[in-house]
Parts: sequence; C-alpha cells; structure tokens
Amino acid sequence: MFTSLETPRLLLRRFSTQDVDAFVSYRNEPAVARYQSWETFTPDEAAEMARLQVSLDPGTPGAWFQFAVALRPDLEIIGDVGLYVDADDHRLGEVGFSFASRYQGKGLACEALLEVLRFSFASLGLHRVKAVVDRRNDPAVRLLRRSGFRQEALFLQHVWFKGAWCDEYVFAILANEWKEALGGTR
Repeated sequence: MFTSLETPRLLLRRFSTQDVDAFVSYRNEPAVARYQSWETFTPDEAAEMARLQVSLDPGTPGAWFQFAVALRPDLEIIGDVGLYVDADDHRLGEVGFSFASRYQGKGLACEALLEVLRFSFASLGLHRVKAVVDRRNDPAVRLLRRSGFRQEALFLQHVWFKGAWCDEYVFAILANEWKEALGGTR
C-alpha cells in the first residue's frame, strides 16, 4: 500500500481529512481554478475526495489518484498532482496538477511532477504519460516542457469550457524519453 514519495523539499502523500481546509483554500483561488474544471470547491467535496482516496493506490486502473504535495519542514499542503491510469491499457497514464498561487514560480510544481513521473515509470511501469492543458495556461505549458514533456497536438476549439470554446494542447512523455532526458535518476 502506498505511503509517500519524498523529494528534497517536498513530501507527496495521500490526502487526509486534515488537509481539507488547505485544499479548499487553494482550489478556490480564482487564479488556480481559472483553467480547471471547477469554479468553486466546497469543504464537503474536498472531504469526499479525501475519503475516496483512502481506498486507492496510485496506479489503480480507471481512477485518479491525487498526491497531496506538502512543503517541508512544516508539511503544509501547497498543491496536488493527480495521476490517472487508463482502465483499458494500464501502461498509459495522465497527469494534472494544481498549486496554491503563493507557491507557484518556485520550482515546487516541477519537483513534484518529476517525482510523480519517476514513480510512474520506475515503480508503476507506465509506458506513456500525457497531460491535456488549456492553450492559454502559459505557466502549465512551461511546467510541462521543463518536465520533459513534448507537445503532440493542438486541438482548436476542442471543448466548451466556462462559456467559451477552448483550444487544448496534448503533451506526452514516454518512459524511454524520460530515461534519456533525465537520466532516469529523478
């Protein structure tokens, strides 16, 4: 059963009910929610998500696992990285992420994402991990590129999103690309 992943500055672990207040706080920041599927995130929704995560492990086919990202040394929750493993082909994954505004631009999301990629390829044996991102979300696009992802597609007016047609990028990284680009050591 999964317990945690560690990096020099972060602890990535399962969500717990003690994380609800911090989770709701950053997920309700307008800048964080702007390119996400939600407008607001209630304490009840956060508590339900934490409750459902208890029975999951990362890599569970057909389910999103949200890694709570905690900053050392006080272990304050600053964001989350989600990992989805395809229900039909367990070698394919997808990632998503959200971080409190005050912790963006410090390399913390990149550190967390790289650790989730390391775990996905080295421990779960995934072959390919993708990310779908709103074309206007420049910080997320830069994060994906810094993390070794390459752009595979641009879908114009691909989804009706928050009252308008939205363009989406699809980024991906293969296990062998990750090993070559990052030396497989991260």
